[in-house]
This record gives sequence, structure tokens and C-alpha cells, in this order.
Amino acid sequence: MSTPTMLEKAFHVIMKRMVETGQAPFYTELATELGLPVEEGRKVMHDLFSSGIPAWLYPRTDHIVSFAPFNNLPTQYRITIDGQQKWFGQ
Repeated sequence: MSTPTMLEKAFHVIMKRMVETGQAPFYTELATELGLPVEEGRKVMHDLFSSGIPAWLYPRTDHIVSFAPFNNLPTQYRITIDGQQKWFGQ
């Protein structure tokens, strides 16, 4: 089995946080989870979002708006699981 790349690890951290809390991490939290300096965590996040995955940042910011299938901002697409509505869909 091959070792996951840093982009794969970043994807996993973001997806896991979205599933657990309904909110995306900020790049400082991502850096901490990946064991990286803050600026390197920001670069990894931007590299991940530039890779072509179905996700995007709010224009001219470092804030995650959407990470398929989830949206970090409220939308008309509410996702409810076991009576909990803490997610929004794209």
C-alpha cells in the first residue's frame, strides 16, 4: 500500500471535519492536523483546491465555501441525519 500524499491527507482532514461538525476547518486548523507550519497548511489547502476537486474557496479569501457534497454556507439543500440538521448540500 502506498503512503498517502499531503493533498490526500488534507482532503481527508477537511472531509472528516465536515462530516463530524458540519463546518469546514480554517487553514490554521488544517495545518495543525497535518503537523505543518500555518503558512504551509494554507499552501496545501490552496494546492488541493487548485487540483480540480469539486470544491471552492470564497473569492479572494482562504475560507472554504464548498467541499462536495457539502456546503459550508447555508443553502436551500439541508441534510438531516438521525434527526440532526447540521449540514448543507451543494
